[in-house]
Formats: sequence, C-alpha cells, structure tokens
Amino acid sequence: MGDVLAGIHATWEFESDSVLIRFERGIRAPKLYQALRERRIPHEALESVSLSQGKRGTVVLHAVPRPGADPLMDAAAGQLKESCDPYRLVLPAERETLAEYYADELRTCLTPYASKPADRHLVAAPEAPLNFKAYDGRAGFDGRQVTFRWFWTGASSEKWKAGDQTFPVAALSGVDWRSPEVFDGHLRLLRRDADGGPAQADRDPAAVIFGLGYGPVHESLPFAAAVLAAVRGGAGPAIPHQPVPVAAGRRDPADIAERIRHLGDLHQAGLVTDDEFSAKKAELLAEL
Repeated sequence: MGDVLAGIHATWEFESDSVLIRFERGIRAPKLYQALRERRIPHEALESVSLSQGKRGTVVLHAVPRPGADPLMDAAAGQLKESCDPYRLVLPAERETLAEYYADELRTCLTPYASKPADRHLVAAPEAPLNFKAYDGRAGFDGRQVTFRWFWTGASSEKWKAGDQTFPVAALSGVDWRSPEVFDGHLRLLRRDADGGPAQADRDPAAVIFGLGYGPVHESLPFAAAVLAAVRGGAGPAIPHQPVPVAAGRRDPADIAERIRHLGDLHQAGLVTDDEFSAKKAELLAEL
C-alpha cells in the first residue's frame, strides 16, 4: 500500500506493515487526538476492520485492536467515547467506495492470530516524562517512577499523613484508570505488595482523584498508558514500595506556610496525632 486516506480530524497512511495515523491538531479536533499527535499501528496489532454508516452523511472506517496490543486502549478499558476513539476514521459519505477499498486491503493484512489477545504491547505508549493535575495532587512519571505530590486544598487527611509518594515501576503490577467523565473518576496504581482490597480513592495514597477540570482524558489516559506499558514491559525485579518524600529543591515559603497551616487544622480536628503533627511539620520546614 502506501496511500493516504484523509478523514475528519485524522489521516491514515497505509504502509506495508502498519497504518500511520496522524491526528489533526485544530481547535475542533478532540483533545485526546491533539495530545497523541500520531500513532503507528502494526497490522499484527489489529483484530478486525469494519466500515459503517456514521452520523450526518459520514461513514466510519473502524480498526479494532487486539486485547493487550495497545496500552492506551488497555488502560481505557472501554471507557472512551466514540468521538475520542483513535481507531475510528470518519469520512464524508461520498468517499465510502474508497473507504471500502482500504478496509478490504487492511483485512487482507490481518494475521492468522488476529482473534487472539496479544502477549505483549505492539503499539508504542505515549512517551515520558508526563504529568497532570488531579483534584488532590499532581502526578508525574519520568519513565522509571510515578510521583504524587498532594495539594493542601484537596488531599484527604490520610494522604497528608502518608506524605508525598514515589512508586518505582518495579513495585507496580498495573494501573486502574477511571474516566474523569464519571462520578468517581481516578487513577490508581496497583501495587505488588498491597494487602487486602483497595481503600477509597480519596483515601488511598496510591491514587489521585479527578473532578471537574482535573485529570482530563487527554492528560490522564496517556499518563496511565505510559505507566502500564512500563509495568508490563518489565523494569527489573519487584521491590517493596516505601513512601518517599518527593525531592523538589527549595519550596516557596508561602506554600510551606499554607501546608503547615492546613496540617494544624487537621491536628486541631483530631485527625493528626501530636507526634504526626510534629514529624510532618519538621519535614515541611526542612524543605525551606
């Protein structure tokens, strides 16, 4: 092949062993498309290809990835809206014949094991470093470890007691992403050494919670996919997780003062013991 099929918000370039999808970055394009920019989908990563009628005089060329082939779709776990599905190419209805031709061409490229789950990721994950702002903290991933730094205005007392967190990839077994477009949206890191069932996301130091304007799909989903790919790609032997304060150099004194004030409120409310208050206050003052 080697031809190009331009649709609404994306262009598919058909190569001998893959499809290169280039996403439009215009203001009307879904923000997830703008964040992804482009993706190369090997033929062996595809399960099926279909062409169907779309809305308002359009047709939709839809490629379905094999389970386990794409970390982005694995992390999404069926929660993406159709309008954000990066495997859907929407075209004007008058291009239906051309779209059917390319659909047939792609079907001939499917492998004999297309109906089986992939034993490894075949599509590249978004590249680190990545970060996003959640409701109760800021999440960062540098390719080797995930960090959560709590916000004094949103983090629960349980998270404040635990302190800012660092999770080496080797200490993780997976990622649970719950879309910010549902009531209890969150990103939770699944730890190898976790005992029992997970706590509520707002109380779990291994999770950040979303909210209106926090953890949007185009920021938190690529983040989850990158972490998932690193976990499944193997990052050395599993090691126990130890809470580690995130190194951030010298902090803004005003920020430290606000954090100590909030800690004092928790102490007065009986949510933090005298020892916990003294230890955390000393830790914060040491960051000045």
